[in-house]
Amino acid sequence: MPGGGEAGVELRSHMGNSGRDFLAVSLLLISAVLTACGPKPVSSREITPVLLFAGTGTTPNDVAAVETILNGSHLSYSIVNSSQLNGMTESQISRYRLLIVPGGDFVDMGNSLTAVTTANVRNAVKGGLNYLGICAGGFLAGSFPAPYKSFDLSSGVKFGFYSAGTRKAVVRISTARGPALDQYWEDGPQLTGWGEVVGKYPDGTPAIVEGSVGRSWVILSGVHVEAPASWRRGMAFNTPVSADTAFARRLIFAALNRTALSHY
Repeated sequence: MPGGGEAGVELRSHMGNSGRDFLAVSLLLISAVLTACGPKPVSSREITPVLLFAGTGTTPNDVAAVETILNGSHLSYSIVNSSQLNGMTESQISRYRLLIVPGGDFVDMGNSLTAVTTANVRNAVKGGLNYLGICAGGFLAGSFPAPYKSFDLSSGVKFGFYSAGTRKAVVRISTARGPALDQYWEDGPQLTGWGEVVGKYPDGTPAIVEGSVGRSWVILSGVHVEAPASWRRGMAFNTPVSADTAFARRLIFAALNRTALSHY
C-alpha cells in the first residue's frame, strides 16, 4: 500500500488491525460516494507514526524482526529504502514521529545516503523526529570521519565496537531498574560518551543509552532487543524471548512518546 511519500516517493505503509478495519470501512464509503456522484480524486497517501529504514546495508531479517514487533504493538509504519529516503525533503521526513534504523552494515547504510539526506535526517531529528537506532542504527547515529557518512546525532561522538570475544554472543545486560536480560549481540557498539545509560554490558560499558537531541528523543541500543526466537538457535539464553520482546516494545514506545527510561 503506498503511503507517506510525496514528490514521486512511495513508501510501503503498514497498519495494525484497527487501521485495516478503518481502511476497509473508508473504502466502502468512498465506493458509495463514487457510485452516487461519479469519479472524484482520492488520495491514498497517509503519514504513519513510524518510518522504518530498510535501505542498502540493512539486514532483511532484522527489518522483518522489527516489523513483527511493530505489528504486534498495533503501530502503523512505513518502510523506506535508501533511494526513497534520498528523495525526501527535510519537511517530509519531519512529518513522522519516529525513525527506526535497524541492524546491518552501518558503512553501507551511510554510503547509500547522500550528504543532503544525512543532513536532512539530522535536522529533522533536531526539529522533533524521534530516533531509535539498533546495532548498526546506533553506529549510524554517531560521528564518522570523512569519507564515511552518518547522521551525527551524537555531537561528534564516535562509537566503538563492544568486544565479546566473538562475532555474536549472548550478553547479559543490566538495567537501572528491573532484572538483567540476556540479549542477542552481533558486532554491536558500546555507546560511551553520549546520553544517559539505560543498560550496561557485562564489562560496565553502555549498551543502551537515551537522550534528547534538539526537540527529539533518541534511544540507541548496541544489542538486538528485537531478536526473534529463531536467532537463538544453538545459543543459551536465561531470559525468555517474550521478556526481550517486551523490552524491545518498551524502547520503541519510549522513543515514540519521548519517555525517559530509568537510567544509571
